[in-house]
Amino acid sequence: MSSTEDRRFEVLRAIVADYVETHEPVGSKALVDRHQLGVSSATVRNDMAVLEAEGYITQQHTSSGRIPTEKGYRQFVDRIAQIKPLSAAERRAIVQFLETGVDLDDVLQRSVRLLAQLTRQVAVIQYPVISSARVRHLEVVALAPTRLLLVVILDSGRVEQRLVELGGPASDDDLSRLRELFGAAVHGKLIPDASMGVADLAPLAPRDLRDAVIRVSTVLVETLVERADDRLVLGGTANLTRNAADFDAVSGSLRSVLETLEEQVVVLKLLTARQQPGTVSVAIGSETQDENLRGASVISTGYGAPGAVFGGVGVLGPTRMDYPGTIASVAAVARYVGEVLGER
Repeated sequence: MSSTEDRRFEVLRAIVADYVETHEPVGSKALVDRHQLGVSSATVRNDMAVLEAEGYITQQHTSSGRIPTEKGYRQFVDRIAQIKPLSAAERRAIVQFLETGVDLDDVLQRSVRLLAQLTRQVAVIQYPVISSARVRHLEVVALAPTRLLLVVILDSGRVEQRLVELGGPASDDDLSRLRELFGAAVHGKLIPDASMGVADLAPLAPRDLRDAVIRVSTVLVETLVERADDRLVLGGTANLTRNAADFDAVSGSLRSVLETLEEQVVVLKLLTARQQPGTVSVAIGSETQDENLRGASVISTGYGAPGAVFGGVGVLGPTRMDYPGTIASVAAVARYVGEVLGER
């Protein structure tokens, strides 16, 4: 980029920073007073005129200052050179807070509460996508002579429990053989492969064990092919009320944003669009492809363990948000929730 273009971007960056902080249109005099731009007020005014002509900033009223447009926010986000990392103390606090979660539900609830506090926006996390998880362990427990408990533990931290009613009593030897058969069929496999492995067991099972294998297989396949990919956990919805004016001016009302959050379909689509851990996606205004979210931005990424994506996590807030800080917080929480769940 030319030095002139770089200078104009610095003017745009300063306008974005001031508008996010003050929620007031920004004038050339304020820019010169508050930022070390190294040029005269006349040059800043000229740069602002060019930025406005190119659609990066706009003037709400005659004689008022300028505010960023959706295009201006996009240019700003695309040129964020470096995200400030969290401090060591902040990272330790995140890990300790998440590690004390008692189960998957608690960890996800803690994740959205924490992310909402860090960003002061609405935080959302998707339950682990079962189809991308692997079976870490399968346990078969006798509750009664003719009743078994199946416990399926996935590498995403998800635990499923199902009851199986047998046609007759099972001995300790029967239980041992069932554990061996089903453990070999599912251990370490992706869910689709595990369900196929279970379905193939019945025809090959020993005759004296075939009825029990069929009954266990039926319950286990139903468990493995269940889809819970559309479950979301939200936190910090009340944060939207602090920015109601942002949505009223663009989307029509805060109510329309809340309705979209309640329906979850649009938010789920945004979370699943790009779920590569370590890569943060930013959808600004119309990029969300939803009329009710024209005044909103969604910052999201994937979380998971090495080689596996469990689901998406992110925040939703007005386009007037602290993008560098929010991106850093989303990336950090995604990283650590993936590590915590991956170690369970």
